[in-house]
Formats: sequence, structure tokens, C-alpha cells
Amino acid sequence: MTRIPVKTVLLDDVSLAYRESGSGYPVVFINGLASTMDMWNPPVLSKISEHFRVIIFDSRGTGFSSASDKPFSISLLARDTAILMEALGISSAHVLGLSMGASVAQELELSFPEKVTRLILVAGECGGSESVRAEREIIAQLMDKSGTMHEVANRMFSLLFPPSWLAANDPFSCCPEVYETTSEEIVARQGSAFFGWTGSFLRLGDIHSPTLVITGTDDVVIPPVNSHIISGRIPKAQLVEISGAGHGLMYQFPDRFSDCVLSFLDR
Repeated sequence: MTRIPVKTVLLDDVSLAYRESGSGYPVVFINGLASTMDMWNPPVLSKISEHFRVIIFDSRGTGFSSASDKPFSISLLARDTAILMEALGISSAHVLGLSMGASVAQELELSFPEKVTRLILVAGECGGSESVRAEREIIAQLMDKSGTMHEVANRMFSLLFPPSWLAANDPFSCCPEVYETTSEEIVARQGSAFFGWTGSFLRLGDIHSPTLVITGTDDVVIPPVNSHIISGRIPKAQLVEISGAGHGLMYQFPDRFSDCVLSFLDR
């Protein structure tokens, strides 16, 4: 996926970098906290782009996208996504949000419901006091982007994957090479937006797009109980739990993850 040219779209105050592949009905992927578009698992993108037009992008301030002085918020990131879609001539799309991206996807659906055909929330939460947060040590480790990229990667691997899986697998062979970077300042601004989000708990019943909720049973970053909360309040939402998967479930089980998404989108 890194060989696909990077293009940019100018919003009112920033430029967003994006890549697209495949053809057909669009599927927009929304990144997690401090993540860049080259962190999506290439086998997953490749498999889904065999059936759909896949759009991935760097949210404001991350990777190849610029930032402004405007305060970050989940609502702002949702608006950015809506404007990006308009700039690409996409009136509506399937939307897949991962981790913090699942929060952005919820706000996109609630603020711009006409833009979301089917909604996929991966390892997400509803925010606010109703969400179940990870331990403080885990959050601190997640936000720590100091050191070399190799050191950062090793810290992330200990959060993304269960110890039993790490003992039997080399995460470097399962994850893509990451070339984009995000400054510690932007990570902090994203973190403030994510952890300061008042949440969607009381509004989840207003989500009417068919919704798939996916979680790993061993996720320590966004505990899986959050997916139970979300799926229990969104009308007719489907919940899929992947046994033995952590927050990095798309790297651990790329085929199962892709098949789950495709089965839902083709329904």
C-alpha cells in the first residue's frame, strides 16, 4: 500500500493526505490515536480493495497531513472526514473506524448520517463516563512516542498483542513498515480530544446504519466490554469477538478480520 501515490486535499485550515485503491463502492478507513495511514495492514487493505474502493488518510497533524491551531476534538475529526469525502466526490460510503477512529466514525454517523451506509466499529468505545478505560500505565505507554522508531514499535507491540501470541509470533513479520511519523505534540492534542470526548452513550440509539462491532477478547487498550456496551445500544448491531486477539487484531488475524468485514459489507 505504501507504493500507492499520496494525494492531498485542502480543507479550510489544513491539508489531508490520503491514498486510495480498488474500485466500486467506497469504504473509508479512520485511523486510531497517533496512527498514520501506513499502519493499516496491507493484506487487509488488499483483500477489501478487491471488492471496494478503499480510502485511507492521515488525520490532521499526523503523517503527511498538516495541522492548524484549531483545538482538536472528535467532532472536528468527524467533520474533516465528511469534507474529505465531499472533496473526493463521495456522497456516502461504508465507514470503518479503529480505536479512536471508531469514536470519530460514531460522530460522523451521528452528525452526517447521510454519509454513512454501513458502519464498522473496531476496538472502539462510547467515551464519557460510561466507557471502561484501560489502566493508567497502559494509556501512558500508548501516548509515549519517545525514542527510536524501533523502540516505539516494541512498546506498541506489548500493548497491541497478548503475551501468549508474542511468545509464538514475530510482530515485525506481521506488521507493515511504518515510514510516517507523528510529533509528540500532535499525539498529546489527539489524546486530549479522545479522552476529553463527552461520548455517544446517550445517542447510540440514534445510529440507524447497519452496524458491525468487532473486538478482540484480549484487548488491553480498549477493553472488550466497551464493544458490548456499544453493540447493546445501537439498534440491531452485530457483535463479533475474535478469541485471543488484542488491540492489534487486524495484524494477528488478517484473513478472519477481512472476511468478517467483507461478509458484513456484502450482506
